[in-house]
Amino acid sequence: MKKIAVVLLVAVASVLAASAQKFALVDMEYIFKNVPAYEMANEQLNQLSQRWQKEVEAIGKEAETMYQNYLSDKVFLTEEQVKKREEEIVAKEKAATELRYKYFGPEGELYQKRQTLLKPIQDEVYNAIKKVAEERGYQTIFDRASSSDIIYASPRIDVSNEVLAKLGYSN
Repeated sequence: MKKIAVVLLVAVASVLAASAQKFALVDMEYIFKNVPAYEMANEQLNQLSQRWQKEVEAIGKEAETMYQNYLSDKVFLTEEQVKKREEEIVAKEKAATELRYKYFGPEGELYQKRQTLLKPIQDEVYNAIKKVAEERGYQTIFDRASSSDIIYASPRIDVSNEVLAKLGYSN
């Protein structure tokens, strides 16, 4: 009987402790769309990415053209010329691959530029969320934009506009 009473007491205490926790939601997509600096940085990254992509594709097309010319000329070439052309084609393909990696690789220039442009803005948003959480006594704030597990949430617990106000953007 004492065990049942202890288990019941622990269960009631944990339910009360869980219900005492305060949490809120933010919509990071909404917040970032309303921060002009973030939108401008994203646009700058998109333009840079497109320019680099065109550069990589141009070298790839050069390699493809070289290969097509090689195929059509191959019957007229000496063995030495065939080998030289094949080496040139491989070198051009390698150059395209290296350039793609340089720009778009895991530590590439696009990644570094993204860190330079977006990280300070993301940190500023994070600090604003942290201030809202501390001022309002929230233990947890979830991002509804990245959570597919949230099926429904009351708009009353969404503090996205408060975060924007902390950042100096009122909506």
